[in-house]
Amino acid sequence: MRILIVEDDADTNQFIARGLAELGHQVVTSGDGRDGLFHATDGGFDAMVVDRMLPGLDGLALVKALRAAGNMTPVLMLTAVSGIADRVEGLEGGADDYLVKPFAFTELAARLHALGRRPSAAAEPARLTAGDIVLDLHRRTVTRAGRKIALQPREFTLLAELMRNPGRIMTRTMLLERVWDFDFDPKTNIVETHLSRLRSKLNAGFDSDPIETVRGAGYLIRDGA
Repeated sequence: MRILIVEDDADTNQFIARGLAELGHQVVTSGDGRDGLFHATDGGFDAMVVDRMLPGLDGLALVKALRAAGNMTPVLMLTAVSGIADRVEGLEGGADDYLVKPFAFTELAARLHALGRRPSAAAEPARLTAGDIVLDLHRRTVTRAGRKIALQPREFTLLAELMRNPGRIMTRTMLLERVWDFDFDPKTNIVETHLSRLRSKLNAGFDSDPIETVRGAGYLIRDGA
């Protein structure tokens, strides 16, 4: 893989870069958030390792800027903070995985490998449809009955996951794993909150709700929503 490392600690940066190069990956390094964003937007990376705290532009702001621009390169975020709230904030901001310092290089490499195995948008249809809803994975746009609907990155990903599985009940645990990449229960109403926001945007000006809540089971969207 071609991997971008954005880490301001020179020793950590070199440690990761050397290890990944020894595994055969192509590595580009940066020690500053703004410089890292410049490299990231230049494109061509299969994955990124981004430190949470960076000079110039912090890691969370960097990832949010990428996602807002439609850049969905998988991001493994590094942090010195082990609290769940910090992980939730980072994953909410668009990071795909989190690793707490200090870490074992073998774990970092394994996590990057897992991110690289994820199917890309190019491996599936460019558009998903459910009734009068059309979601364009490449342009990152959503319309309902021809009306454009502006969604936040996580709302877009949530809707896409439901539309990839029309008529199938998606449980809360499944959504936490696929949309937020959580392998734990954050003990918050994160799924319900985002679904509520998504529904309010999808339903504005319409009489029907395309997303069905299946009590005690989960949520689904039908082909004829």
